[in-house]
Amino acid sequence: MNKCRRYKKSKIINIILKNHFEKFKEDKLSRIKSKEMRQHIINVIEKALNCGNIEHGYIKHKCLNCYEEYIHGFSCKSKFCTKCGRMYSIKWSEKQAENMLNVKHRHAVFTIPEELRNYFYKKRELLKELQDAAYGVVSHYYKKKVKGNHEVGLIAVVHTFGSDLKWNPHIHALFTEGGIDKNNKWFKKLLHIPYQYLRKSWQKLVLDIIKTNFKDRETQKIINRLYKKYNNGFYVNAQRDLTKIKEAAKYIGRYLSRPAIAEYRISEYDGKCVTFWYENKNPREKITVRMDALDFIGKLVNHIHPKGFRVVRRYGLYSRRKNKLSIEIVKLYNFMKQRNIFELIQKQKNKKRSFKERLIETFGVNPFICTSCGNEMMLWEIWYRKYGLIYNVLNKSNYKNIINEIDEFKPIRIVDTNKSERICLF
Repeated sequence: MNKCRRYKKSKIINIILKNHFEKFKEDKLSRIKSKEMRQHIINVIEKALNCGNIEHGYIKHKCLNCYEEYIHGFSCKSKFCTKCGRMYSIKWSEKQAENMLNVKHRHAVFTIPEELRNYFYKKRELLKELQDAAYGVVSHYYKKKVKGNHEVGLIAVVHTFGSDLKWNPHIHALFTEGGIDKNNKWFKKLLHIPYQYLRKSWQKLVLDIIKTNFKDRETQKIINRLYKKYNNGFYVNAQRDLTKIKEAAKYIGRYLSRPAIAEYRISEYDGKCVTFWYENKNPREKITVRMDALDFIGKLVNHIHPKGFRVVRRYGLYSRRKNKLSIEIVKLYNFMKQRNIFELIQKQKNKKRSFKERLIETFGVNPFICTSCGNEMMLWEIWYRKYGLIYNVLNKSNYKNIINEIDEFKPIRIVDTNKSERICLF
């Protein structure tokens, strides 16, 4: 008798969305004025809900010894999906590690005060200017404060939520501790940027963004008040230094793509309300929040970026124009320092790992081992609802298109209540 096994456990966020998203569309989604954004949100949610749904497409592996079958549904590749978002972050980090400079990096978090957050909700395109400002702070110091007019490399990632799910835009930046001078020589002397400079310069650039884009009197009063209230500048945390390239890429990659809350922080869902917890930093304590399921979905939806929005931006030595040149310069620098010819002539690249290899590495489990007889299954069939049967092992005409894992298969692209928080729709 044939057996068919597949992964059936649903994520708690998916369960909440399946139970309430239709009601959310009727009651809440109309608050978003942009028709295009409303449709984009619907597409993103529905795509995540259908992740792994074999009714939309699947890959089947079969054991030739006992005929057990393993069906693996296509992943949605959505950044909103808890599973695919995490996988996207892992792959992104691995790819960045190949192109990052083999030098010490520092991680910094650039925050903005609560009084200004809603301005970046009104005009979300200004988040790009926050990324530019983070680079401006670091770049200005290397070019103006240090002799030699050095250029630094920086990667800036937008993060819009805090642990309490509120709208809290801030920038995670990863930048090189050192730079290339005007003679294209690597300069490594500066170990840190003064804390006072970071805060004051960041404050100036952020308030200039607000002043340029919002010219009403009330905004001007807020700007003047914030200069007095935060006389030491806006908070910037740049204490974490990262020496290994993979460690640096992985650390910032975790902020790149994921829903606003991790599954493990949802402690209860009774069909109507959702209970989750978060850790407050000041004072340091664990806080539990209970809210209606529709409000919870609204909190998640708040952090879906418009279609085409760039969450990651690269500057200086990490810009496309200069990245290749800077890699060669740093190779030469490391060679002269370490006298290691291997570092000069060969760049070690991360091998692209398959779905099977990642599961074996992470959990020590080969998903294609037959649970009945222990033999490894073979790829048997690929089916997609739009195109029907794409591959079958018994059809020899398409052997040249045989693939081993679902992640390597890409022939199809589916297109289809605080005062400061009042302006946020959910």
